Amino acid sequence: MSSWIEDPAFATDRPFGPQTLPYGVLDGLGVAVRVGDHALPLRPMAAAFGELSGLVAADTLDPLLAAGRPTWSALRARLRELVTATTAPEGAVIVPLSDVRPVLPFTVGDYVDFYSSRDHAENVGKMFRPDGEPLLPNWTHLPVGYHGRAGTVVVSGTDIVRPHGQRKGPNDPAPVFGPSTRLDIEAELGFVCGGPVAGRVSTSAAAEHIFGVTAVNDWSARDIQAWEYVPLGPFLGKSFATSVGAWITPLEAFAAARIPVPDPGHPRQEYLVEDQPWGLDVSLTVEWNGTVVSRPVFSGMAFSCAQQLAHMTVNGATVRPGDLFASGTISGPEKHQRGSFLELCWGGKEPITLDDGSERTFLQDGDTVVITATAPGPEGSVVGLSEVAGTVLAAN
Repeated sequence: MSSWIEDPAFATDRPFGPQTLPYGVLDGLGVAVRVGDHALPLRPMAAAFGELSGLVAADTLDPLLAAGRPTWSALRARLRELVTATTAPEGAVIVPLSDVRPVLPFTVGDYVDFYSSRDHAENVGKMFRPDGEPLLPNWTHLPVGYHGRAGTVVVSGTDIVRPHGQRKGPNDPAPVFGPSTRLDIEAELGFVCGGPVAGRVSTSAAAEHIFGVTAVNDWSARDIQAWEYVPLGPFLGKSFATSVGAWITPLEAFAAARIPVPDPGHPRQEYLVEDQPWGLDVSLTVEWNGTVVSRPVFSGMAFSCAQQLAHMTVNGATVRPGDLFASGTISGPEKHQRGSFLELCWGGKEPITLDDGSERTFLQDGDTVVITATAPGPEGSVVGLSEVAGTVLAAN
């Protein structure tokens, strides 16, 4: 491929070639697209987009999210023309990623987190309810989820302060209050919503309301969670921070990665039946202080993003531009595919050895976690999701 963009990483066999083109927002520069290891700010070249110029000249992705699927497709097609041309459009300049500071690219509306990995749910059930069935009766019938806190969704690179809360071990006579001692991660995918405000979205209409995909780390304080989650589920153990990638990969980029979801073993409710496959063949990598500790696979998730969105709105609740929903922890059947440290260390009983020889069960102050992901693209290419990274700071 010949292009005016001179970056070896801008190639179809690399995650951020012209088949990907994720959107982000740069501090002081506005909307941009990632091209290889560079950022392409769009405002200086807005004239090249004609009637779409107002969207690319914006300070956030909010106007683009509201514009809807036809506009998203038109803008992506025009971007592909411009970045694969042999001559740079007037005003176009690429900037090394190391020289820019991405910010949270859109205003987060509602935030919902699901729980759709059977392997993760069974592992957690075995640890949290050792005397009961790992899966509760409803789990295979509907996408289990909870409403999170939109105000604590942060962009990749934001430090994570260890949270305070109540905790009570099984042998403690009474709960105590203080910093979490079992701070964990959850490797997930997040789906950024846009298009018209709508309720009761069918699975076949999901693409009209899902703009793009991002990697997510849903930080979790397991000791706080274990004490509070009965009977109403996650609250303070989850709501202190959720990290998302700085670049949102358009849903259209995953056309070659779509696969069926696993058979649940019984009929689905009609509103959850899909007329086309919406599972995604995405592979993730989790690094802990530079050591790869897990490689979760998204292909085994029991519910697709379309089914999750359909369930989220089936009661009449609306989806709006800027809403974010996450897949839930992505875990596979093998130990090296577990997407949380709770599972990897099996509740603290099996320490993880990092490359520097140190051992971990849960996160220590100063630890850094980086999650990346890729998917198959068209014609043998690779589609990338930008990293989501965070470093733990001591409680304050």
